[in-house]
Amino acid sequence: MKTINLVIFLTIVIGIISAVNFYICIRGLQAIPRDAIIRIPYVIFFIIVSFSYIAGRLLERYSVCFASDLLIWTGSFWLGLMLYLLLAVVAGDLLRLANWMAHVIPVPSARYDHLKQLTAIVVVAAAAFVVLGGYVNTLYPRLNRVVVDIPKKAGSRSCLDIALVTDIHLGIIISNSRLQKMVDMVNVIRPDIVLLAGDIVDEDLAPVIQGNLGGLLSSLRSRYGTYAVTGNHEYIGGVEAACAYLSANGVTMLRDKAVRIGGLCLIGREDRSKKQFTGADRKPLEEIMKGVDRSLPLILMDHQPFRLSDAVGQGIDLQVSGHTHNGQLWPGSIIIGMIYEVSRGLARIGGTHVYVSSGFGTWGPPSRVGTIPEVVHIKLRFAGGKPGQ
Repeated sequence: MKTINLVIFLTIVIGIISAVNFYICIRGLQAIPRDAIIRIPYVIFFIIVSFSYIAGRLLERYSVCFASDLLIWTGSFWLGLMLYLLLAVVAGDLLRLANWMAHVIPVPSARYDHLKQLTAIVVVAAAAFVVLGGYVNTLYPRLNRVVVDIPKKAGSRSCLDIALVTDIHLGIIISNSRLQKMVDMVNVIRPDIVLLAGDIVDEDLAPVIQGNLGGLLSSLRSRYGTYAVTGNHEYIGGVEAACAYLSANGVTMLRDKAVRIGGLCLIGREDRSKKQFTGADRKPLEEIMKGVDRSLPLILMDHQPFRLSDAVGQGIDLQVSGHTHNGQLWPGSIIIGMIYEVSRGLARIGGTHVYVSSGFGTWGPPSRVGTIPEVVHIKLRFAGGKPGQ
């Protein structure tokens, strides 16, 4: 990331985190008696957890160690708690405002302090329960099977099995055991081809190398191999180093490139964040497809499902994307659904099928609430193929 972009990014993130945590901290202090000795440790705790994620990420760039791991894990869980504590505090303030205006809920003044303390305990406990439950959810990815009919011939083939995985986010949080589970799920499919549609690496490459996660990736098994495109997180952490590492471990990177494989054409686009990090635009889709035999089934990998009209206009038969995590933490799924034309699952736009995966891993909070981690088995069925091929 360019220095100026990093400075701007960190300034915005630190500003938002500071404001949100200050708001939550102040509301929490109102539940603690003014003469209680816990008030100072409470504030110190808030300062530490509020910035532990950023501190851990910065430390990770210089040294992957116990301290960086601890800060990242602590900060990651706090980001999830922060969201639900914020929602609770805002809801409480809105309720208090409504009650001040309408006086519909009687407040017992004699035990008001005890009521505030009890409310604070219940809110924190509920938020922790939701976030921890969401963490357990991430440990059990599902295999999602979909069938897509493409009215084109793919040589003599009648079908092709694709294993699609997006948003693995390899690093401190998603490490060896989680990646092994993903590899096992993919290999059970016995796919013809494996597609990794971006954000394979979380950010910094050091913990990926230290854990030899590339070695596990190289154990993916398929007839035609493993193909991938860049996501925004490859650019955040350093795209050239990430792509070189993945290539050295059996992953073919398609960076604004089209290749013919198994009777179809596979097109891979650079992530749209390329311009933000390098100053250079990715190639237009029509330029990538010059010389492509459009009578073949056309499969496109593009990490972020923006401008789906580009794929429709170029006659793409299937576009696969990720990036959205389907919001990851409710109510994020509602917001994501407003932003993207297709935010999760299979849809058809004109003659183009679009599949947007909710992803395998997580970013930030190691938790999923209201959305599931997945590996996708896409069975493509072609016209005029011979059964069994």
